[in-house]
Amino acid sequence: MLSAECSDASSHTSSMMVDSTLTQVGKNLNEAMRILGDGQGELESGTRRQHFGSTGIPGPLQGDGQDVSTLLHLVHNLINDEEEDGEKPTLHRLLNVGEQGHMALLGHSLAAYISVLDRERLRKLTTRILSDTTMWLCRLFRYENGSACFHDDDRDGLVKVCRLVINARYQEYASEGYTVLSSKQPIIYQSASCRPGLAQHLCTQLGLPLSSLCTVPCNTVFGSQHQMDVALLEKLIKEDKEAGKLPLLLIANAGTPGAGHTDKLGRLRDLCDQYSLWLHVEGVNLATLALGEVTSAIMAATRSDSMTLTPGQWLGLPAVTAVTLYRHEDPALSLAAGLTPSQPVDKLRALPLWLSLQHLGHSGVVQKFRHATSLSQQLLQKLKCVTSIKTSGVVSPIPPISGASLRDVLGSLMLSIVEDELKSPVVLFKFSQEMSAASREGSVEGFCAGEKEVLDAFNRWLGEQLAQLVPTSGVDVVELEEEGTCVRFSPLVTAAVLGTQQEDVEDLVVKLMEVVPVMDSTLCLIQDFREQTHRHSPSLRYIEEHSWPGLGAVRYEPQADGMDEIRRKQELEKINTELLKKLQELDTDIIFSSGSEFGREEDCIFVGMVTEDVDVCELVDTIAALGRDIVESGRLLENMTEVVRKGILEAELQLQKANEEKLIEEGMLRQLPLVGSVLNWFSPVQSSIKGRTFNLAAGSLDSTEVTYSTKAQAGKLSLQDAPTSSSKRLPGQRLFQRSGAGSDSISETSSIGQAEETTMERSITESSSIQPPISPAALETPSDTAGDVITEKIQGSFEQVPSQVEAEEPTKEMQPEGQEVKQSSR
Repeated sequence: MLSAECSDASSHTSSMMVDSTLTQVGKNLNEAMRILGDGQGELESGTRRQHFGSTGIPGPLQGDGQDVSTLLHLVHNLINDEEEDGEKPTLHRLLNVGEQGHMALLGHSLAAYISVLDRERLRKLTTRILSDTTMWLCRLFRYENGSACFHDDDRDGLVKVCRLVINARYQEYASEGYTVLSSKQPIIYQSASCRPGLAQHLCTQLGLPLSSLCTVPCNTVFGSQHQMDVALLEKLIKEDKEAGKLPLLLIANAGTPGAGHTDKLGRLRDLCDQYSLWLHVEGVNLATLALGEVTSAIMAATRSDSMTLTPGQWLGLPAVTAVTLYRHEDPALSLAAGLTPSQPVDKLRALPLWLSLQHLGHSGVVQKFRHATSLSQQLLQKLKCVTSIKTSGVVSPIPPISGASLRDVLGSLMLSIVEDELKSPVVLFKFSQEMSAASREGSVEGFCAGEKEVLDAFNRWLGEQLAQLVPTSGVDVVELEEEGTCVRFSPLVTAAVLGTQQEDVEDLVVKLMEVVPVMDSTLCLIQDFREQTHRHSPSLRYIEEHSWPGLGAVRYEPQADGMDEIRRKQELEKINTELLKKLQELDTDIIFSSGSEFGREEDCIFVGMVTEDVDVCELVDTIAALGRDIVESGRLLENMTEVVRKGILEAELQLQKANEEKLIEEGMLRQLPLVGSVLNWFSPVQSSIKGRTFNLAAGSLDSTEVTYSTKAQAGKLSLQDAPTSSSKRLPGQRLFQRSGAGSDSISETSSIGQAEETTMERSITESSSIQPPISPAALETPSDTAGDVITEKIQGSFEQVPSQVEAEEPTKEMQPEGQEVKQSSR
């Protein structure tokens, strides 16, 4: 009796201890999520907590331990990549971890705790968890009498299924191993639209040669370009059997990774039954099996031998394993293939999903899938109203059939069948050249001879812009063999994680309608931009770069006669770098870029998207004019040293000659200090000697007679009369905008800014009208040092306003040697 009471007490104490431990696990998880959430709020509000030194360099383990709060803040800093220099960290969007996400996280924590239980209790608990989860998934996805394998890598389920089929088809495989495969080489068939790298992974894990894989091309007659060609598959199977090979397994798609299309699973099932092939199905469209209304194409997946599901991705559950449902009668072979876990701890992989499914319930799971598919239908309907946008899934035309009535009947029948097969929650759309030309009642023929690469670049830019403008939409860019570059919207994969709602789809369509007109106008102006660039040849060269999403690329190439290749490349880089800098300083929203990540050509200027009211002629003329000014300025600087040296020598000769003439004209008496002053007082002398001005641009000495007679610089305009490009524009007219275009036609994403009043032409005029004077001391410098002194003074003032330098002759009396000569005022 006492022993029984002690046993009951011990059991009660153990139960209390387990309950308190489980409670503590839940509290710790809630506290961890709260701290991480508070850290995210601090970033959004701009506040900062203590910096915990999250650097990329590993440091030594500290002697004293740290508490949980400190470690969680350290993890938060690592997640948000705080910089060492103290800059404000970038706010990264965290996943939408709701209550079901918390349940999945709690499942991971509990799995670690449960693994330390005694073996018998662990076996009973894991068996219950595994059986419950398997039954719920089979009922949820209409897969009767199935077993489940839970695996972290979503490819591992297919690998284990292949091992199962090999064990089943080669009876001596368990004892002989891979030597039995030499008698009949196994062949695995996959669609050309399967996941990239899946076949190589299978061969690596199974130890099979690549020749054991057969890729079946997709259909090109009826329906989608992403569906497996069933007739060709049957032909390949027959050829392999005749060659002594063993057709083993077929991998089909219920939602291809790129386009989301579904293979003809019904016909494939019949073909596999005929040739004894194992049929494995995977794809995002398998999630729709949980809905009340399922298309016949997807419903055929329930007849497959195995299918791989990713419920964690579809439901937004973090770190939840993938599941492979399969049917096989021999449990020993399933155990040998690894489909059935041999250790009880391995069964705990299903615990996070077990908790999450119970938390959501059947209705909650169906509601999430229904919400995702409704988002796809909403976007698909909206895209039909957007011009220049083409959606994927267009049915191939029906071949001509004799008899119009028969052809119409067969056409409508085939159309309904194909549309049912192509119905998918994945939406693909792209900017279309043909639809753009039709919407404008014009043609873009010849803009680049229908280059597919240009449209791919435009659609790549479109997808990147939409992903940046509406990040919660989850759109991405996908490259397809037939359609080219497209924008993909797959809410079954992204909506649960990002929390996508109907408002996000509406916002996505609004942004799309703002961006598409800019792409449309840019596409139509590409040819005009090319022609205008050729007009400035050979100094301005058009660069054929189809991968750039914009108006085009140009390079300014000045004449380089007698210049070696290395020097020419240096000059090109210097000129185009300076030209790009000046273009980026213009007050306009047109993007000018070096485009180093796009083009193979170097030293180019890439012009971005433009609106339809942009004056391409003025844009190209501005680029050419700025490039020409840069070249001329560079040449002026290169020749300035020689010009100044020659000008100084000539100025010295002119000054000596003027001094001699002045001495002859005034006489010797006026040169004496005292006598000359008295004579000048009683009898002033009007000198006939005229001044000279040194033109740095021309390198010549000119008379200043016209300058002083007109009180203005000869041959120059006043600042008020200097012509500017802005003076030709109407009030409110923007840079590069045509005179007849209104500002209302410019979209928000590509509006052109107000033009600057100061242009390159005016700045050159202003700088050339300012003359740095030469001091009297420079004029009186002896001949052997006059050149150096004048050179230093001219070079010292040249950096500011060095257009012309006046060297006027003195009109006062000659002073004795050692005294300064005062220059008369004119």
